[in-house]
Amino acid sequence: MTEKSGAGFPLKFIFGSALGVFFFFVPVSFPWLNGGVSTIPVDHIVTFIRGNALGAARIYALFLMYAGAILPFKRKTWNADRLSVFFTVSKCIGAIVGTVIFFDMGREAASLAWLWRPDFGPFLFNILAIPVGLVIPIGAVFLAFLTTFGLMEFIAVFLTPIMRPVFKTPGRSAIDAATSFVASYSIAFLVTNEQYVRGKYSFREAAINATGFATVSITFLVVVANTLQLMEHWGAFFGSVVFTTFAAAAVTARIPPISKMPDTYYTGKGDPEVIPKGNLLKNAWNAGVNAAEKSGNLGGLFLKNIKDGFNMAFAVIPSITAIGLIGLVLAEYTPVFDILGFIFWPIFRIFGFGEMSALAGKAAALSLPEMFLPALLVAGEESLRLRFVVGVVSLSAVLFFSASIPCLLGTEIKIKLHHILIIWFQRVVVSILLAIPIAMLLGFPL
Repeated sequence: MTEKSGAGFPLKFIFGSALGVFFFFVPVSFPWLNGGVSTIPVDHIVTFIRGNALGAARIYALFLMYAGAILPFKRKTWNADRLSVFFTVSKCIGAIVGTVIFFDMGREAASLAWLWRPDFGPFLFNILAIPVGLVIPIGAVFLAFLTTFGLMEFIAVFLTPIMRPVFKTPGRSAIDAATSFVASYSIAFLVTNEQYVRGKYSFREAAINATGFATVSITFLVVVANTLQLMEHWGAFFGSVVFTTFAAAAVTARIPPISKMPDTYYTGKGDPEVIPKGNLLKNAWNAGVNAAEKSGNLGGLFLKNIKDGFNMAFAVIPSITAIGLIGLVLAEYTPVFDILGFIFWPIFRIFGFGEMSALAGKAAALSLPEMFLPALLVAGEESLRLRFVVGVVSLSAVLFFSASIPCLLGTEIKIKLHHILIIWFQRVVVSILLAIPIAMLLGFPL
């Protein structure tokens, strides 16, 4: 790291990073906007569009579904492997469901009565697909301020002395962890995979990163918080998700299967990290300023982020609509997740959830097919503690079949599927054991 940089770069680092913090972490209210509600600026933008241009937003959501269904065939990736085929089919189903809801088809048909339940098709399209489809590309624009102007590098230097003793990973993995929250799990997987392929991580270290930190982005946390009516507790909710996610990573890193994974390198020989010496604040400042110096043209960054945001929206919106519907049908009309939920039932029972224990256990189990399903299941419940705990657990579980697990399986980090399932179970248990006491300490009522 250089000791000096151009005069403009410290300002770029300071103001760019400050804007990133403002857009994603500072709740504000305006009497003339969205009824004066207090929320973060990115959420204000999405809420304004939904409230003032709902018709256009519905057309836009349907467009995302169609594009998501068509692109795998256009790019000739639909049959790359079995998972690609599965998710392509899911996207096509999502586009069909979106079409039925958008054009109000079959509302009176007895055979489609289940789809037209307010908490099924209409909920998935209006409450899930539209806001998520808006928040991903809009959030991607402002993510440039968090990911590009040195804030991540600045924070990473301070976290270097923590990562090795706490998470058993190199200091550079702090950037991977931060990327998950300020960008997305898909970008975090790309970072982790690239570091593994270059020999920066061993197989075990890459596995810890991939299964420990790659949760959804801050923008999606906003969607979950809104669905669970937790935005007025945004600071407590976000802080709890961060803490439980990282704490679960620290625990799973120390127990099988991860603890038994080999410290072998993809390149055959590792490239050990260099421990920074000297003044920590000075090193962090230099890292942040240098990152700002290399950030490039702001307009180019925005265009790239918008493109990446739309690509993610194309992939996410139709698939989560289809898998969300499948999950809701299985949850409502079959005992699959009721049975799986009984594994977690005793924990909730011990902590006094009473008759809500079965529902809470089922919600925890639903985090496996799709991380958003637990929020959908308990969204209408009166218990603030239940909604808070389920929201935290669903996000800190990290691993789910609708997105993160396929992304992980597509990397060079070849973790066995049954190991992924074991790690998911471990993370859910740890997250429940942490989230419930946090909710109790915060005074959230049952």
